[in-house]
Amino acid sequence: MSCSDDPTGPDDALDTLDDAVAAAAFRRLVRLLQHRSDAANIDLMGLAGFCRNCLGDWIAEAGDLDKEAGRAIVHGMPTAEWKARHQIPATSKQLARMEESMAKNPRGH
Repeated sequence: MSCSDDPTGPDDALDTLDDAVAAAAFRRLVRLLQHRSDAANIDLMGLAGFCRNCLGDWIAEAGDLDKEAGRAIVHGMPTAEWKARHQIPATSKQLARMEESMAKNPRGH
């Protein structure tokens, strides 16, 4: 499964949002995720069907960057360093919740 699809509709109000406003809100979200390293990616995936890595992948796709470059922007450091500092092994319960959550994403997102 992936978080890379962009299921926009023809009348999506987000597309009318000023780019500077959208960028400011996005930066605020990313900075909050950088600060809240206690919010594990696996738990974000289990709850919302996306995580820091997804955001980094979306940056990479939008900016024609490689995935590591996009993810490092979101993590605020290289991904390997972020994982070493903050990531702990996922439990089977967390993995099952993630799979269930991902199944709710549009188009197999």
